Amino acid sequence: MTTPDASRSPNAATRAKAALQRDPWDLPDVSGLVVGVLGGTGDQGRGLAYRLARAGQKVIIGSRAAERAQTAAGELGLGIEGAENAECARRSDVVIIAVPWEGHAKTLQALRDELDGKLVIDCVNPLGFDRKGAYALKPEEGSAAEQAAALLPGARVTAAFHHLSAVLLQDPEIEQIDTDVMVLGESRADTDVVQALAARIPGMRGVFAGRLRNAHQVESLVANLISVNRRYKAHAGLRVTDV
Repeated sequence: MTTPDASRSPNAATRAKAALQRDPWDLPDVSGLVVGVLGGTGDQGRGLAYRLARAGQKVIIGSRAAERAQTAAGELGLGIEGAENAECARRSDVVIIAVPWEGHAKTLQALRDELDGKLVIDCVNPLGFDRKGAYALKPEEGSAAEQAAALLPGARVTAAFHHLSAVLLQDPEIEQIDTDVMVLGESRADTDVVQALAARIPGMRGVFAGRLRNAHQVESLVANLISVNRRYKAHAGLRVTDV
């Protein structure tokens, strides 16, 4: 007699083999997804909202105060809307977390119900600053992304968009931003969506960079980029070679 587990295992093995053989650059069409940006009134959030909307994505900016979000949306134009955080989360298919690290946990705890079932992209970098410059902080959970996953058990948490210059993102004179976006997550279907969103922005690629347990070093690298930018008066990004 064949057990249920035995009958399922060949199909599971076939699916796993097919996933490995799939072209990693065969990404889904994400043009119809609504993207919410929590922390969209800050520099990084505004920049991501602007670039995605400029690429044709429907974008909603979220803030603790709806009026503040609506003002920022009006300044950016491109059909971007502004809403209070909870409404932004409810109306969005994909939600980017771009809040300051100091408010990260509190924001997510308050939006646990609204983010249930959503694809969440955490781009928060836990950093400290002193006279020597920027340095990485290590949250108890391991990283900001892992903290998000712990606080949002019903969400599909990924991590991406950490290494982008807010100055370049917000500059309307810049047509494309030549950089790669490191994407981390537990589900290939979810990281494929995030990679596809990154690829909507001219010049960018989304590159899969591992599971969430590897998010700390990706978040921490921003401290190094800050040092690069200060020394060379630049807005440095990253490129992954040979892929």
